[in-house]
Amino acid sequence: MSSAAERELNESDLARLADLIKTWGRELGFQQVGITDTDLEAHEHYLERWLANGRHGEMQFMEKHGRKRTRPAELVPGTLRVISVRMDYLPPEVETTKVLGQPNRAYVSRYAVGRDYHKVIRKRLQQLAEHIEAEVGQFGYRAFVDSAPVMERALAQKAGLGWFGKNSMLLNPRAGSLFFLGELYTNLPLPTDPPFEEEHCGSCTSCQTACPTGAIVDDKVVDSRRCISYLTIELHGSIPEQYREAIGNRVYGCDDCQLVCPFTRFTRVSDEDDFAPRHDLDRMDLVSLFAWSREEFLTKTEGSPIRRIGYERWLRNLAVGLGNAPWSDRVEAALRARLAYPSDLVREHVRWALGKQQEKRQRVITKA
Repeated sequence: MSSAAERELNESDLARLADLIKTWGRELGFQQVGITDTDLEAHEHYLERWLANGRHGEMQFMEKHGRKRTRPAELVPGTLRVISVRMDYLPPEVETTKVLGQPNRAYVSRYAVGRDYHKVIRKRLQQLAEHIEAEVGQFGYRAFVDSAPVMERALAQKAGLGWFGKNSMLLNPRAGSLFFLGELYTNLPLPTDPPFEEEHCGSCTSCQTACPTGAIVDDKVVDSRRCISYLTIELHGSIPEQYREAIGNRVYGCDDCQLVCPFTRFTRVSDEDDFAPRHDLDRMDLVSLFAWSREEFLTKTEGSPIRRIGYERWLRNLAVGLGNAPWSDRVEAALRARLAYPSDLVREHVRWALGKQQEKRQRVITKA
């Protein structure tokens, strides 16, 4: 078959192809597929202000590629359209707020309890591209899943998949925000979908109120330096003491601003086996996770997004969780066992946690 570049597709061909793309997308497990152009000028100004204010913290990759993030055709020359997809990730029977209320158990952000979503969605996007290629011949494309300078939420909003909530997350009226996004950059001049212009947050400020560290500093503005997801995942060094108690038992990411959103009640559980919890990461107790050896960590996080933070930061986060847990001999013993761990980062957080445990033990003794 001749390539799409070798023969001109008329408007009727392109409209039919756009419909087929959405059908194929749904068949591949995406809950929604939209198509947009590459004009992100309004979002470019927002990003530049956010970066200028230093709200990206240590995430230098947010500014590393200049304007390629907001100008798709500069990142992938020839790009005319972006096919934006979303996939729900909440598996059935996963405990959420219940675990947050049990301080001896570790809370892992629900997107990370299963298989690494990057691989799952990238594979489906590749399959979608192969469907297109079988229909029109070779064409230019590149798939992205949160792994390159791509404004995925801005593109999804323009493609009609949702609006920006006050927590800066993309919200969908039928799905809340518990979904992944992916993109297929293409040189096909497909018809575009209308952007999602209407915002449904109204006067609701539940996400802002619920944020444990006050990271949502303005409407749609998150200061990453205060965000628990940033502190437990992106930050490489010591977690500032001023935020440690507020972190509670959240050892990898945070979902609070999403869980309290009224639209989360419309979230449908995912039937994707890859997103099902592995190694009981949706309900494990802090002490048991803290006892994992480096080898156990590498084995049990294989194919998981958790592995990217490495073993030391994993222990750092768990130490904070243990410091915030109710006092017990078991918790204190677990921390003491790591006092001589060969990492300044880990030892510092263990000492802090032991100090908190000793304060709690003293209060228990005093009350008795």
